[in-house]
Amino acid sequence: MLENLKNILNEDQDPKAIEKIASKLENLIMSNEEVGYIAVQKKPAVTIFPDSIVVTNKRIILCKPKNLGFSMEFIDYDWDDIAGSFVKEGILGSDFTFSTKTDLTHTVDYLPKNQARKLYTYAKEQLDLLKNPIQSKPVVETAIPLNVIEEENKTVDEVEEVVAEEVTNFAEIVPKVESYETYEEVKEEMSSNEKELVDLSKDELFEKLQNYKKLLDNGLILQAEYDALKKEVLSKM
Repeated sequence: MLENLKNILNEDQDPKAIEKIASKLENLIMSNEEVGYIAVQKKPAVTIFPDSIVVTNKRIILCKPKNLGFSMEFIDYDWDDIAGSFVKEGILGSDFTFSTKTDLTHTVDYLPKNQARKLYTYAKEQLDLLKNPIQSKPVVETAIPLNVIEEENKTVDEVEEVVAEEVTNFAEIVPKVESYETYEEVKEEMSSNEKELVDLSKDELFEKLQNYKKLLDNGLILQAEYDALKKEVLSKM
């Protein structure tokens, strides 16, 4: 695993710190699990045992040194349990925050800006994969025409090519959300909210993004509309 980590190191990371964390993860990483990125705290004061956060293709792992570094506490959450993530940049460092579907929130502060951004990007990719899994296209089988020769010098019987009918899966009908009576009211509410984005703080923008996600989950807006709204909100952060 240490060899693979060379691909994710950048100028903000301490190779020795990454190596120490990786050595402690050796027995925790599953056979089909790959480490995508590791970010380490960099507080203004010298910190011998900083916290770190590891993201893999399976989960998020929080690593907290205990007992002067002689032991380590690991807390992990599968991507299925993650509701969203958020990065807040400051003068002394960036905060990476993620929330779970059970309304738990975890923040790792004092992260170098580039590391926090890479965490956010990786987290977004994993969550997008859960929402839009790659599915193989159905194979449409066709019957092979057969040439039937009954007797010499007789014409060949024509056999029509039969194409299997494509099966279409219809999405389930999502019940209406009680806070909005009609789809037109939802569109009107979003239209008025978009005009106010420029006046909102980053925390308020993040809250608005979560509201848009709830509208998508309840079937009140389409995926394309949600993607456009999300892009607009992220551009204001």
